[in-house]
Order: sequence, then C-alpha cells, then structure tokens
Amino acid sequence: MTSTPSLSERLEGIVGAANVLSDPADLAPCLTDWRGRYTGRAQCLVRPANTAEVAAVVQACVAAGVPSVPQGGNTGHCGAATPDGEGRAVLLCLSRLNRIREVDAGNNTITVDAGCILAAVQEAARAADRLFPLSLAAEGSCQIGGNLSTNAGGVQVLRYGNTRELTLGLEVVLPSGEIWDGLRGLRKDNTGYDLKQLFIGAEGTLGIITAAVLKLFPLPKVQTTCWLNVATPAVAVELLNQAKSGFDAHLTAFELVSDVALGLVLKNIAGSARPTAHSPWYILAEFSDADPAAIEAWLAAQVASGMVGDGTLAASVAQAQKLWALRENISEAQKIEGVSIKHDIAVPVSRIPEFLARADAALAAAFPGIRIVAFGHVGDGNLHYNLSKPDAQDNAAFIGNQSAVNRIVHDLVNELQGSISAEHGIGQLKREELQRYKSPVEQALMRSIKQMLDPQGLMNPGKLF
Repeated sequence: MTSTPSLSERLEGIVGAANVLSDPADLAPCLTDWRGRYTGRAQCLVRPANTAEVAAVVQACVAAGVPSVPQGGNTGHCGAATPDGEGRAVLLCLSRLNRIREVDAGNNTITVDAGCILAAVQEAARAADRLFPLSLAAEGSCQIGGNLSTNAGGVQVLRYGNTRELTLGLEVVLPSGEIWDGLRGLRKDNTGYDLKQLFIGAEGTLGIITAAVLKLFPLPKVQTTCWLNVATPAVAVELLNQAKSGFDAHLTAFELVSDVALGLVLKNIAGSARPTAHSPWYILAEFSDADPAAIEAWLAAQVASGMVGDGTLAASVAQAQKLWALRENISEAQKIEGVSIKHDIAVPVSRIPEFLARADAALAAAFPGIRIVAFGHVGDGNLHYNLSKPDAQDNAAFIGNQSAVNRIVHDLVNELQGSISAEHGIGQLKREELQRYKSPVEQALMRSIKQMLDPQGLMNPGKLF
C-alpha cells in the first residue's frame, strides 16, 4: 500500500530537494523583517525557478490547507513578508525568478520576472538606452515583485509616478494555483476591469506576482543635482512650485531633509560630509535634460531673493552620488541608532508645512525630549516621519507609547485628508490603523475581494486584515 506523500515530499518533487529548506539556520534570515520588528516561523522555505513551479507549490499548499507567504528581497518596513508565529506557513522565495524576459525598446517596455533585483532592471533598461525610473534606497536588494506588491514609490514619483503608473501588465499565480497571464505591453486596453490593479499594492494577499511588463522612458543625457538650504518647509513647498513652473517635467526629484536627519547620517555613515552650511532644512533636487546654465541662473535668483540660503551643484556624477547618499542613508543611519516609531504618511503637498508644525508641536508637548526625524518626497506629499528618544533607555520606554504616538500623527493626517501609508504598505504594522481610518464601505469591499479570490485565507494571511 502506497502512503500519501507529505507536503515536504510534494514540494521537493516540484522544485527539487535542494530548494526546500527547513534547517533553522537556513530559515533564520528570512523569518525576521528588515527593521527587526517582526519575527515569525515557517515549516520550510521553497525556492521555485519559474511560474509553473510557483503555481504547483501554491496548489500543493492549498491541497494541504497550508498558508503561503511570498517573499522577495525582504526589505519591507511593515512586516508584510514575514510569516506569523504559528510555524505552519510555507515561505515562497522568488529570488530564482530573475530573468529579464524581454526589452522592447520600440515599445518602451521591459518584461521581467518578479525576482529580479530592481537595480538589475534599471541596468537592463540602461543597456538599451532607456530609463526605468523606479528608484529607492533598497534598489540593490529589493525585488520587482515586492515593489509591485507594495506599490513602491521612491524619489522620482514626482515625474514618473508610483510603481502602479509604471506597470502595463502582470503575470500572477492566484490563490487557487491558477496562472493569470496578463503580460500585455499595451497603453490602451479597454476590455473590462483592469485586473492588474487588484494585485499591485495588495502585499501578496490576493496572489503571487511572478512577472511584469514595465514602462521605459528615454534615458536622460544630462542630469543636474543640487543640495539647497531652506529655512522652513513652507519655503520648500514654494520653491517646489517655482521649480515646477520653470522646468516642468525636467524636474524629476525634489526631496526634503531635516537637519536632524542629516545629522544622523553624518554621525553613523562613514564617508559622509556636510555639503553646505547648517540649516534647519535642506532640499535635494534633480533636473533631467534641462539646460544646466538655466538651472544655475534660476538658483542664483533664489539665493538673491533669500529663498535659498546656501547651496551646491554637483559638478560630476560622483558628487551627485554623494549628495544622494546623504538622503538614501537616512533610514540606515536611524536604524543604527535603534528602534523608532516610523510613519510613512502622505498629505496634499500644500499642507506639508501645516502637518509638520502641528505634529511637531503636539508630540513635543506629549513627549518632552522627543527626537523627530523628518524627511521624504515633498514633491509628491510623502513624508517619512520617524520618532525616538536619543537615550537608549529612554527610547525603550518611549517605544511602548506607539499607540498614543500614532493617534497624534495619524489623526492629524486623517484630518488633513491624507494617507497613513504612502509607499510602505500596511503589512502587520498598520492592520489596526487601517481599520480605524478606512471607511466601513472600503473595508467591506476589500474583504469581499479577498474572500472571492482567496476563500480559504491561505495567501499571506495576517497582512492588511
């Protein structure tokens, strides 16, 4: 009499024994999120090599009644790729799905597997004299599937939009194990519901994205990067609007950095150097294919008017990279300092100064001695607003006040018609917050979609809901 194969045996039959890992040492790096806030358990880690294997793994898990947790580069900030503590789940690692399937320069598209590292996609586009504009600090390790699942933003949303706007088609393994092939590189397709939008930003709760058709753009021939001192966020917003009026789509990034945030980078990241004199706030701006002389003249006028107190223009690619490193290393520098209460919020650009003034004042009154690390994408209204205490012992006690801190920050964001998650997603971190700020109608619609596609609740459970 033949015994029924175990789930582990079925998985080994699909992907090979070498790609089903259950040793604790092999699992450990994948069971804790990047920030170190969440640690879960899993019965094994499976590494499929293609879409068919992903589908077969999901089918095997469904047959066994076992949850699947998809994981890409594990660079998320909200615990969306970390399993729960029960230990039943199968971690589904997509790193072997790393093919650049096609670059269609004539159509300005690139088709890639979900396990491709973002930087590899950027490089493949560059080799074809094209730009894939999604750019963020983790681009050397994050994967396209994760970018899609969280609708990643980054520094060039101002010009090119979020990942959602950069996506034309998807291939998805559904919770049933069926494969939906929507890999169409079309900019117009009015044949019913735009199904890809269900999966972008869904954090793997509705299916596993295995490939995507992404938009490409002309590769800029000239880029001008500058670091500018400004007195207040209100001045930064005014400067943004002047730059947009003067340069329109040539303005491709406009980042706001507080002096507190810069100070952490200078303290904790080797090789960092202050580019200008001290200022309460700084702007890091990038212009693409704009006349450098016109930018210099515009900046000289801003300095003459007093709107910009000091500034520097990068004279080389290397200098531009050093300026960008100051911005991109803020999260790493803060992580070195210890745990913080992070917020990834969005408000209308015009209300950024009001948010910062009111939130700063309310938090300082409620938690004397608080350290506020504020920075982000002022060009699209997305701020990273992170809070901690400088002293480690004081900070440990402060972190216990996360609910009270969230009430201050998120209630104000809600009042200002903003969002409690601009680009990091919900994951485990903001599940309860989502229930507080989403209307009952929105919550019911989301749950209906989840129930329809994943009636057994096996696809990345415990995230969003």
